Amino acid sequence: MFEHTDYDEHERVLYVRDAASGLRAIMAIHSSVLGPAFGGCRMWPYAHEEDALTDALRLSRGMTFKSAICDLPFGGGKSVIVGDPARDKTPELLLAVGHAVEELGGRYIIADDVGTTLADLAIMRKVTQHTAAASQCAQQPLAVTAYGVFNAMVAAVEHVYGQSDFTGLRVAVQGLGNVGRPLCDRLYAHGAKLFVSDLNAQRVRRAASELNATPVAPDEIYQQQVDIFSPCALGSILNGHTIPRLNVRVICGGANNQLMQDDYASLLHQRNILYVPDYLANAGGVIDFHQESIDDRPAAVLAAVERIRAITQSVLRDAQELGRTPVQVANDRVRARIAQHNEPPT
Repeated sequence: MFEHTDYDEHERVLYVRDAASGLRAIMAIHSSVLGPAFGGCRMWPYAHEEDALTDALRLSRGMTFKSAICDLPFGGGKSVIVGDPARDKTPELLLAVGHAVEELGGRYIIADDVGTTLADLAIMRKVTQHTAAASQCAQQPLAVTAYGVFNAMVAAVEHVYGQSDFTGLRVAVQGLGNVGRPLCDRLYAHGAKLFVSDLNAQRVRRAASELNATPVAPDEIYQQQVDIFSPCALGSILNGHTIPRLNVRVICGGANNQLMQDDYASLLHQRNILYVPDYLANAGGVIDFHQESIDDRPAAVLAAVERIRAITQSVLRDAQELGRTPVQVANDRVRARIAQHNEPPT
């Protein structure tokens, strides 16, 4: 593991096995310097253990960066369960996950993610108090991640096009799930022309009917002649195969780890494509968790998530002035904040 390309001085990586429930999982704590590690629990039928480890390492690092860039008192963690959520998920398996979280003594706070739900967290709470979504507000449908992506996209549109709405702009959205679909709703309400793709054909048909969106085959979404591309599905979709096919000026989406490798940000920069760091655009969930401990009214939560717009504006402005990529500027801010907290008191 220490030689893994995605190992980034992670504090702890645990392999969790429970024979009775069939649980096979990896829990990764990237950093707890800024506070307890916060991050979701992903359940996916990984073909190889190496794939699960890669996800755990990359996603936990991303959670550290989300909290740090938004000045929140959390580190980053992630759980990945090897299994098909439709077939393998049981109350016994979820309780086993909860027991593993509890054994960490508050060092890791678990949340929902791909393949898990708020109802799953409620089962885990029978054996651990260290979960997200415990407040009354968290039980209400509030698309905080989509709202954060929308605010980051507004900042990018202001920076590139000099306008604060989406009138006349074409946006390609990849993935119409819990982030992509509510994002489309907001973009449509603010004047955008949508081009959408999803592996679920029914979702695409609904968006076409309700939002006048143009359906696009999944593999053709990259080559659409649009102004903005918004990846809202799985990660590693910006790579040497897809980037040359892009015809956009802005990339801003809700998916985690959109860049297969960090250095692809420079390739986007060379092509004059503005890329908003994914961990900034999709930080709405961790902001939501923090805000609920202060004021959990939906209006207060959404107001807190709006800070993503100002942070994005600042990152884009500094990147332009310094001649660097937004990823480089954002990463430097994160590293500086963590280093500051690591310094011994004087």
